[in-house]
Order: sequence, then structure tokens, then C-alpha cells
Amino acid sequence: MNNSPNRRSFFKKSLVLAGAFSSGSLFNQLHAEDFEKKANIYKDLSPEEMASNEDYWSLIQQAYPASSSPVLNLNNGGVSPSPKLVLDAVDRYDKMANMAPSYYMWRILDQGREPLRQKLADLGGCDPEEIGINRNATEALNSVIHGLDLNKGDEVIGSIQDYPNMMNAWKQRALREGIVYKQLSFDFPIEDDEFIVDMYRKAISPKTKIIHVTHVINWVGQIMPVKKICQMAHERGLEVIVDGAHSFGLLDFNIPDLEADYFGTSLHKYLSAPIGTGMMWIKKEHISKVWPLFCDQDPTRGDIRKFESLGTRSFPLEQGIGEAINFHNGIGKKRKEARARYLKNYWAEKAIKIPGVKLHTSLKADYSCVIAGVSIDGMTPRELESTLLKKYKIHTSPVSYENIDVVRVSPHVYTKPSDLDRLVKALEELAAK
Repeated sequence: MNNSPNRRSFFKKSLVLAGAFSSGSLFNQLHAEDFEKKANIYKDLSPEEMASNEDYWSLIQQAYPASSSPVLNLNNGGVSPSPKLVLDAVDRYDKMANMAPSYYMWRILDQGREPLRQKLADLGGCDPEEIGINRNATEALNSVIHGLDLNKGDEVIGSIQDYPNMMNAWKQRALREGIVYKQLSFDFPIEDDEFIVDMYRKAISPKTKIIHVTHVINWVGQIMPVKKICQMAHERGLEVIVDGAHSFGLLDFNIPDLEADYFGTSLHKYLSAPIGTGMMWIKKEHISKVWPLFCDQDPTRGDIRKFESLGTRSFPLEQGIGEAINFHNGIGKKRKEARARYLKNYWAEKAIKIPGVKLHTSLKADYSCVIAGVSIDGMTPRELESTLLKKYKIHTSPVSYENIDVVRVSPHVYTKPSDLDRLVKALEELAAK
């Protein structure tokens, strides 16, 4: 009986929970050896030198089904596609869960959450007891925004260039509870850290409690001087919430090094994790004072897990995050950031030479990475975006918001330079009309 096929199959399925956290991960089976061989060939090249090495990056491109899509996806800042191994992992876990959902989800797949928490903490350079796993940056940051005790008249400083869901969360608290939500306005690009920090500094009053700052502005890709803002705020006894939706899995940093108090991100952007996955980080000493967005049996406990009391959720998606991290680590933080920035500069440096085309993002490494905003004289963002899609099969994102009127272009590591040549040619043709 012990050697029956059913029993062997049971143990095989049970072991899958180790999945991405074991030597038998899909990444190790499919990519690890090839990645290592290719990296060894070019081990003497710096990340910046490797950024333009198409032989190396062709290996990465082949792992993404999106690299052969008939529609060129240059809106990775919205949602990034996953490598095939991540899709395969989710499919594997989903089929497993559906054999007996309540058993395999809660007793098997849910046991993979703690290894995943550790893996995310390693990626973020932080304590796993500060990492909460959720569905996106909106959920992560709303948990903090609505979870902090604030009184009528207390002030929060943000900007009109923050992400709408976060602004609306603060506006809701202002409407319902009478807090004061002050918003700065920036004219990007800005290549002066002290100017930005001083804007926040001047807005502080004796009633200010919180500063909310976006690490990478989603509209135009401006990198904000988060660490300097946090240091300034802490000198004045304030706490800082950081929206890292467009920085985590892209820029080379450890979360604690930002010196923030709270951090939230979506993992389905530049980490290329399954769609609908996210993460929050709360400095350990703050956890107990933040009320969870969803109910918990002890909402004042200092355990980050109180923010995960969602009930039934997609365990396959959560476990697919692990393979996305494996893939990311196979490339390396520094190399990935350098390639992303190279791709932005590749097309943007050509585009700014085209009469009638304007770039709305800095080309300096300290102030931008992969996202950039572009416009053409005489065309609205919606007209430009629509024409790029209908005529050239290039998918971008139109932005007409406050003082920003651009089409956002955001490639990814699977994007080929020849794809960006298509974009430049399209801009040339449209600007000439």
C-alpha cells in the first residue's frame, strides 16, 4: 500500500509547495544553466557595458512569450507580462489546487507563504517579519493610509503627480474624518534633488504628520529623492509612506536604505510576477499601530500577517511570485536596471532629435530609468496613442492629467532595440505630417 501509485502521486504533489524555493524550481530546470553560462562569458563586463550586449539579452527575450506578440507592448509600466516559466508555475499550481481546492490551497500551497515571504525579504534586503503579501500597490498602500490613526486637522503632504488610487484614499479620509490633505505640484523633469526636498520642507506645518511620496512617478518616470525626503521628514518628527509600484524589481536598492516608514509595491510590473500580486513593507516598530484594512482577530498585534487576512485568494498566483524572483535574480539587480535604462535612452535619444517631438523625462541616470513621456506637436496624447496602436501596432499609455500631457513609453528587458526602432520610425512619420 505504501508504494501505491496514488500515494506516490500524493507525495509528488505535496512536494510541489517547495517549488520555486528548491533546487527543483522551474527556473533551475529551464534557465539557470544557460543564464550562468552566458553570464560567465561576459563576466568581465560591467552592468552598463552588458546593457547593450544583444547576445546576452536575446536569452532573456526568448523566455518571454510577449517578445513575439504581434502588438508591441510598450506599456510595461501598467502591467508587465511574465516569463513562460512563471505562467507554467501558476498553471501547475492552479491545476493542483483544483484537484481538491480546500485541501490543496490551505494545507499545501498556503504552506509556501513563509518561504515566499523570506524570498521577498531577501530581494528587498529587509526582515521577513516586515513583509506582507497582497495583490497590488493599491491594496498595500491603502492598508497603511486607512490604517494609521489620524485626527481631525492632522495634515498629510503628497503631490498631484502621485498615483490616483493613493490620492483618492487620502481625499476619502479628508472627506470623512477632516484630515487636511495638502498636495504639491511639480513640473517634471526636475534634475535637482534639493529643489524637490525643499518643496516638501516648505509645505510642513506644526500639524503635519505624514509625507506621502512616489518613488518613481508613474506618469513620466521621474525618480524622486526618497531617502533625502525621508531624512528631512524624520528630522521634523514626521513619518513617510513610499509608493514603490514602479521601482521595486527594477531599481537596485534595499527597502530599508530608503529610510522610509512604509512601502508598498505591485509585483506584476517590473518583477514580472503574476498579474494581481503585490507586497507591503512596514518598519517593524510601526506594525502594531497600523490597523489592518481587512479584519483580523487581533488588529493591534505587531505581526505583519494581520494584513493578510483576506480569506480565500489565489494561492497559485502567490506561489508563482517565487519563480519570478528566481528569474529576476538570474539576471541580477544591477544588470536589469542598466538594461532598462539603456532601452529608454536608446529610443529617447533618437526621438528628441525629431522636429516636433518633445521628451518629458530626464535622460540622466539619477532621475529616470525605463519610463519616459513623449509628445508630438499638434497631437493630443489620446490621438498619438491611438494612432500608434491602430497604424503601427504599438501599445503605449496616454496621459492627460493636471500639467502632464504625454504618451508614456515603458519597455522591459524582453524588449528588443529593433522594437524601439519601430517606435522611433513611427514618431518620425507622425511628426512629419
